[in-house]
Amino acid sequence: MGKPPANLDLVSESFMDNPLIVIAPPDHPLAKARQIPLTDLAEAHFVVREPGSGTRVAMERFFSGQGFSYQKSMELMGNEAVKQGVEAGLGLAVVSAHTVEQELTLQRLVKLDVAGMPIMRRWYVAYRKGKRLSPTAEAFRRFVIEAGARQSGIGG
Repeated sequence: MGKPPANLDLVSESFMDNPLIVIAPPDHPLAKARQIPLTDLAEAHFVVREPGSGTRVAMERFFSGQGFSYQKSMELMGNEAVKQGVEAGLGLAVVSAHTVEQELTLQRLVKLDVAGMPIMRRWYVAYRKGKRLSPTAEAFRRFVIEAGARQSGIGG
């Protein structure tokens, strides 16, 4: 998960970076630009996740910290819907880089090189405090932590 809920009694372990990036359709006028000032996106419309989404909260916090007000074109539930909205030309979006690897490789979407980004978050594995994990669940937890460490280049 992106951010463990503070109101639940959980054990949570961070295991990997979760960079948030701005995506656009490949034919977007800024697709090949470098170090795009956030102000250059003032006229852009954004496809955003639903209220309460960790990605949306992080995006709005970052934009607010930069004194940037974004224009919302559409609010959608889930990453797949957001990606499809951007592909269809409904606007830009801020998403986890991990959710668009395939679309970037296939050039169905592009990552905009926005100054000050990516917004860095972390991925977490979490479970209820006091819960004894089954051997399978414990093996999965260990696998996730070790795979995340390898991905981050810090060993396992």
